Amino acid sequence: MYQLFVEGHFDAAHRLRNYHGRCESLHGHRYKVVVRVEADEVDRSSGMVCDFGLLKKYLKDALSEFDHAYLNEVPPFDETEPSSENLAAAIYGELEPRLAREQTRLSCVEVWETPTTGAIYSRQA
Repeated sequence: MYQLFVEGHFDAAHRLRNYHGRCESLHGHRYKVVVRVEADEVDRSSGMVCDFGLLKKYLKDALSEFDHAYLNEVPPFDETEPSSENLAAAIYGELEPRLAREQTRLSCVEVWETPTTGAIYSRQA
């Protein structure tokens, strides 16, 4: 099996409404998002699983609504916690149908809120 990945970034503020600690206060992050896709074979004519440029475009489009935003006001986070876990699941949900059209399986989405902490979302088959 082959696995490819691309990385994107966005800057945003949020607060965790139902958390009691430092993160319940308004604060910001420079989020790093890594998207991993997989396929059993490469395309014989191109020698590739998927075009990196296309993966980067899809990721950029998915992250554009979050960049320089107050996440608590951006759906679905106006109703649910804007945690790294929920961000990863939301980005996964946005990318999965686009990548399915490319004959590529979305493996997982990683959301890093600091250089040492983050969350990964994937769906089990």
